[in-house]
Amino acid sequence: MGFWQDKIYPRLPVSAQNWAISAYGYAWHRRRFAGVFHEELKKFKERENYTVLQWQDYQTAELRRLLCHAFETVPFYREKYSKAGFGLSDFEKFELEDLKKLPYLEKEDLRRFGITTLLSSKREKGGHFFSSSGSTGTPTQILFSHPFHQRWSAAFESRIRHWAGVNRFDARGMIGGRLVVPSTQTAPPFFRVNQAENQVYFSINHLSKKNVSNYLYAIQKHNLIYMTGYASSNYLLAKYAIELGLENIALKAVITSSEKLTQQMRDTFMSLYHCKTYDSWSGIEACGLISECENGRLHISPDVGILEMLKSDGDSNAEEVICTGFLNRDQPLIRYRIGDLLELDKNDYCACGRGLPVVKSIIGRIDDIVTLRDGRQLSSFNRFFADIKGVSEVQVVQKDYDFFQLLIVPTEDYDISTLNAIQKVFIERIGLVSLDVEQVEFIPRNKNGKFKAVISEISMQ
Repeated sequence: MGFWQDKIYPRLPVSAQNWAISAYGYAWHRRRFAGVFHEELKKFKERENYTVLQWQDYQTAELRRLLCHAFETVPFYREKYSKAGFGLSDFEKFELEDLKKLPYLEKEDLRRFGITTLLSSKREKGGHFFSSSGSTGTPTQILFSHPFHQRWSAAFESRIRHWAGVNRFDARGMIGGRLVVPSTQTAPPFFRVNQAENQVYFSINHLSKKNVSNYLYAIQKHNLIYMTGYASSNYLLAKYAIELGLENIALKAVITSSEKLTQQMRDTFMSLYHCKTYDSWSGIEACGLISECENGRLHISPDVGILEMLKSDGDSNAEEVICTGFLNRDQPLIRYRIGDLLELDKNDYCACGRGLPVVKSIIGRIDDIVTLRDGRQLSSFNRFFADIKGVSEVQVVQKDYDFFQLLIVPTEDYDISTLNAIQKVFIERIGLVSLDVEQVEFIPRNKNGKFKAVISEISMQ
């Protein structure tokens, strides 16, 4: 894939690149929406009307089944739980309140054992590892079987797209991290078309005020129904369009992910697209889901997993999320410290009528946006380092338009190839710049135990 992506794909004409992306999209579509997808989608829709008691019964049964499966087939849990004094008979009668007696699964555990002893000996078909963004540390490897991927896709379809009034067949625009438009390209189009999924994929690396008309052209030419992807990148696109006086664009929804969604972003999307924005929280681990209903309330999906809340010392209103996922049976994540913070809502009532727990706010980092000399502005910049080996944590500090400082916490795999990979990322994404790479033992945290992954000392224009 690396040779194809690095050497072959960039040299293809745009029409051939569109064909290649569509072929990939066809395989990706079948992986997510075939098999058990339709059956699981029906179940997710039916469970939306569960009462509190029904949810308790459902989660208790799922938790017992998960723990018995993990104890019998996953070496990591069998060893860990046996040492803690638990046996199979305990898990057969386990109650929800007993979950807090089990040890946590730390991120470091997932990184170290995720592709070995954290895997079940009885796995479903079609397993494939996907990497997390690695926004504040070494990426985790999550095993997706075909059935797991389809269960997760059914949850996403039911609780995110449907609540936003759209579906998987509607034409959508996506701004994500994939390098679909070669960085050397300076002339439009700055998007590629995935016909298999009715998707237009916009380049995150060419987003600037001078290029925005080409993005809007694609939205209108392909009759897009909704936009999705990184919140900050979508915000920059909308902001530029409004500044240029281009506000007569109608969509049904904007669905954001991966980053903190602010009220300013919501207002900007409404001004340009004349539609609501729908926030959500999950992650590549797919062990928890929070999504926004049509009334603007954020709901937890109890059938995706159990979300425990651990009081945070740094913020009186914030609570750390502890996830126990129900959908992944090949690599179970039980009491997983995912590293995110939420604020629960004391009032669970919602006019939508669904008996699902309510979250007041999703608390996350707001990283700076990198501004380049040619006017491009890049969000989610830290995710460009997701696949680089030898890096445990990285903080990017933009000192000038073409001068960056990187603070890196190295792993034992760190060597000259790591530096070469970092240099390559910068060249591919933004061109030649000066880099000052400094190895550190620890990147200072804020009071919530997190650090800002991207800091820019260049003011946004």
